[in-house]
Amino acid sequence: MPRPTGRVLTLLELLQSGGTRTVAELADRLGVEGRTVRRYVEQLIDLDVPVESVRGRYGGYRLAPGYRLPPLMLSDDEALAVLLGLVAGRRAGLTTTERTASETASAKIRRVLPKHIARRLDTLLDAVAFTDQPGKFDTPDAEVLLTIADAVRHRRPVSIRYTDGDGRRSERTLHAYGVVAHAGRWYVTGQDARICEDRTFRLDRIADARTLPGSFEAPAGPDPAHRLLSAFATAEYRHEVTLRIHGTVDQIRAHLPAGVASLEEHAPVAGEHRATERWLRVELRAERLDWLPPVLASLDRPFVIERPDELRHLVIALADRLASHARQA
Repeated sequence: MPRPTGRVLTLLELLQSGGTRTVAELADRLGVEGRTVRRYVEQLIDLDVPVESVRGRYGGYRLAPGYRLPPLMLSDDEALAVLLGLVAGRRAGLTTTERTASETASAKIRRVLPKHIARRLDTLLDAVAFTDQPGKFDTPDAEVLLTIADAVRHRRPVSIRYTDGDGRRSERTLHAYGVVAHAGRWYVTGQDARICEDRTFRLDRIADARTLPGSFEAPAGPDPAHRLLSAFATAEYRHEVTLRIHGTVDQIRAHLPAGVASLEEHAPVAGEHRATERWLRVELRAERLDWLPPVLASLDRPFVIERPDELRHLVIALADRLASHARQA
């Protein structure tokens, strides 16, 4: 059974999570009676922790606004989650321009951990192997990321200075719908207010972001992640590909995800389920076609190439090579 000191620290952690906690809620979490919760609160107040009592139907206890929290206290599981998150974020490229920030944060966490926990976590991190190399992506400025996130939350216009893939610089006013992390990069989706069209911007190409006066209403429809994937699937590339594939939605999406191809789903006939195999139209755009024949082969589903003819020739050539290899003794 936890000692009273341990319960007092647990009470502090619960109050640190924010909001007002009722006596009944705290008693249930701590496994004690309400009068014991009040005694623990008195102990925190004796330690100069400013716990406020809130009266009324939804009353209880909360920490006073602006209170500076004591040194970070993490359990074994919490420390493991934080350190693994820092490692995974660094390898995926989802960091800010301060490339050493995750490393210094990891070092600070290790420094305040009990030695036995730090040793176990270091052992785990030394033993972890990754199947890919750390991300080499350009990363956004932390202030830009936080400014745009605040504009998204409060539906405020934001002025950005942007450099596109061809090096052209421009200043735009953006109605940001959301921030999305995808394939090791950060993106923001929203409406370019000057041309009144939806656009997707890479955050690492934004040099400056300033919140502007006013507000806007976000449109109904797909969420920011779906908008981003749709933008990728319909982006302008050298080749436009149209296929018909006989299979289920899940079978096709396993090889051609939403960020790669758009899938035209027909309404199932009476009694037909989404998982039923049927002919579905798939459209995508690609700068090169050489990666598509192996993908279609791995689908192992009947398909028809509507366009372009070049893809048909590449698939036939792949089939001939495979047949030739298979006939070799």
